[in-house]
Amino acid sequence: MDLKSRLNQDLKEALKAKDEVKLRTVRMLLTAIKNFEVEKMTLATDEDILQIMSKEIKKRQEAIEMYEKGGRQDLAQAERQEIEVIQSYMPKQLSEEEIKEIAKKVISELNLKGPKDVGVAMKAIMPQVKGRADGKLVNKIVSELLSGS
Repeated sequence: MDLKSRLNQDLKEALKAKDEVKLRTVRMLLTAIKNFEVEKMTLATDEDILQIMSKEIKKRQEAIEMYEKGGRQDLAQAERQEIEVIQSYMPKQLSEEEIKEIAKKVISELNLKGPKDVGVAMKAIMPQVKGRADGKLVNKIVSELLSGS
């Protein structure tokens, strides 16, 4: 079952179960997918949907930071719950160790040395970890590895 079908199915289940958080989050995801399809004038693939979900997670993480700065823990918690729902549809995220292993392999294969090669390493690593790791974390790990060599 593709992601969009799964989301539609889960929307129905959330309606029946009266699960407000899941209902609100799945509706938001389906709306974001629909907006993407209208904008691109094409149907969204699972890969497109995963990208949309990643963007939605980032939006919520930024919102959490703002809410916490403003002392609104209730709203920050609601955003965290939405992130949990979205992550349930995402592929399993790679651990820092797994990212480090991939980065070390790419750095040695391409014989990269020094901080100036971070961009080259990122270009080679990101397609391998797409949807399974945050770009900021990958960049941090690559920068540490290259500055330490």
